[in-house]
Formats: sequence, C-alpha cells, structure tokens
Amino acid sequence: MKRAKLSQFKKGWFLGAFKPSLLPTKQFEVGFKYHRKDDDYPAHYQQVATEYNLLVHGRMTIGEETFNDGDLFVIPPGEVVKPIFISDCQVVCIKVPSLPGDKVECPR
Repeated sequence: MKRAKLSQFKKGWFLGAFKPSLLPTKQFEVGFKYHRKDDDYPAHYQQVATEYNLLVHGRMTIGEETFNDGDLFVIPPGEVVKPIFISDCQVVCIKVPSLPGDKVECPR
C-alpha cells in the first residue's frame, strides 16, 4: 500500500507526467482542486489536452453556464474559460493527455 497526503502535491495534482506523482503517466493527469469564493482565477485554455471536470461541491459559472454540486463538464482544447467561483468549490479535474505546460493564460 502506498499512502500520501494531497498537501504533498503541487496545486492538488497527484497523477500525471510531473513530480511528485502517485502515478507518473503521460496518458492523463488528475487533480483535486480547491477554489475559494471570489478567487480571481485567470482566463485560460489548454492547447492540446481535453479537460474533464466534476464539481464535487460548490457553485460556479463559466461564461453563461452555471454549475452546482455533482455537475460534470468537458472543456475541449482551445476553448477559453474564465471560471467565477460563486461559493467555495471542490473540483476533480482530469486532463487527457498529461502535458505539463499545456495551459495558456490569457492576458487580463
């Protein structure tokens, strides 16, 4: 058995082609993300990876869409998103493939 704490990993990312990782793989990456209400998260997009998300808890918007507990959403490569956190949020994020450095932040 291998045991770890989420706090040991960078920004909640614990599986993927980076260090530290419980499973070093280029096939996908998985993170458990915490966002506080009104966090200023930058507009961004993935160049190659597709992002699969589960909003475990909270309420947020992306564009005209509002997401609540249990909602799933997929963001294809090249789609610019600017999440707005209406409440504290917990999100499981899976990116396919794992490409550290694929995320591009948009100018403010």
